[in-house]
Amino acid sequence: RSGKLTPSQVAKNIIAVLEDCDKSTPPLRAIVQWDQEQIMQMAEASTARYQNKCTLSYLDGIPVCLKEEFKVVPYHHRVGTVYLGTEPETEDAAVAKKLREAGAVIIGVSNMHELGTGTTGCNPNRYHKIARNPYKTDHFTGGSSSGSAAAVAAGLCPVAIGTDGGGSVRIPASFCGVVGLKGTFGRISSRGSLPLSYSTVSVGPFCTSVADAAIVYSILAEPDPLYPYGQKQPKATLSGMCAPDLKGLKLGVDWTFFKACDAEVLSICEKAVEHLQSLGASVVEVSVPEMEEVKTAHAICILSEMRDFLQPDFNKHFYELNLDTRANLALACQFTALDYITANRQRTRSMRFLQEIFTTVNCILTPAVPCTAPRICESDLLTGCSDLSFTVRSMRFMQLANFTGIPGLVVPIGYSTAGLPIGFQVMAKWWDEAVLLRIGLKLEQFRCHTKKPSVYYDILA
Repeated sequence: RSGKLTPSQVAKNIIAVLEDCDKSTPPLRAIVQWDQEQIMQMAEASTARYQNKCTLSYLDGIPVCLKEEFKVVPYHHRVGTVYLGTEPETEDAAVAKKLREAGAVIIGVSNMHELGTGTTGCNPNRYHKIARNPYKTDHFTGGSSSGSAAAVAAGLCPVAIGTDGGGSVRIPASFCGVVGLKGTFGRISSRGSLPLSYSTVSVGPFCTSVADAAIVYSILAEPDPLYPYGQKQPKATLSGMCAPDLKGLKLGVDWTFFKACDAEVLSICEKAVEHLQSLGASVVEVSVPEMEEVKTAHAICILSEMRDFLQPDFNKHFYELNLDTRANLALACQFTALDYITANRQRTRSMRFLQEIFTTVNCILTPAVPCTAPRICESDLLTGCSDLSFTVRSMRFMQLANFTGIPGLVVPIGYSTAGLPIGFQVMAKWWDEAVLLRIGLKLEQFRCHTKKPSVYYDILA
């Protein structure tokens, strides 16, 4: 607003950075498609609006990227594959359209795990390659919204959009040390993204701060007349978010569940709980029943729905898929209709349990992921990797929110001795993202210092 900097200047810096990170060793591979002309066009229009004092929103002129799962004009809607999106897109996904209407500068589409089928972000195919963790480039970013997390962590843009069906926003947010919000199921329209799993996937932003996440959420969260799942939602609000303390809030912790993580992760997460307590919140011990059943039922639901949607791809493009995608889809075809029905009965039970729990507490606290980002092996670069035990473990604290549709926020709270980020998760009842953001702001105060990643670009310089 002061005019010291213009969106056009920032855009020129970003273009230089995008060229640089493609050439670096190893390449960052956060943004996989971008177009200089498109970026400059949007930035110049925004610059003119600032000069004429007629900006469209808080996001006007702000650089953003979207996961390749969304349709974004004029990019290819490849969804992490080599065979989809043969022609450039001519129509934006709902969230891309909203960002344009808000004046944001879309800097391109970001890398992802092929078809969203994994939590590492390992995608060795020719169009994508493996997105690198800006904190340690020989480690994974997490997935499946790998490039979105890496782009925000590396400073390419302060906002990125991802999808989350089994932690696909929150896992990479934790591994890359950024804020990740999975909205309530249906809160932000996913129209125009590939409908891989219609009952588990929510849309949400990656941001450098909780305040930024609140701004993006407030702009994107509203019913879309062409998207059936979010029609009846209450109005999105940020009420009480900036309260000076947490007095009156009851924070639920299932300690048995909470403690199933690496010692380093547990130690810092326990201290974060104490910090929230010191701000006036009370910690209430809760028991979330049938978590083993939730784990199995969520896996059955997401894999069955993906297998159903991707059946033609599995038959027609089998040899063009990465090996781990083939393995996951082959595993998915072992589930029966009976398994799927039983899993959905479990969903009804789990939602009822949560309804009861949320009458006694405002939220449920957990670590984000039980471990830090795993190392990339040489063979992963060529053939990819398939490690189901890691996939299951990384999703441990994620599946409850995907399975029942409640919102979840991940905030970075510290680092391992190896210098890798550690995240903390807060989950709340349906449509109550405001309480997540309120607690998230206080968690940021707990992180007394923020380490700059080893790959970091200052796009304002």
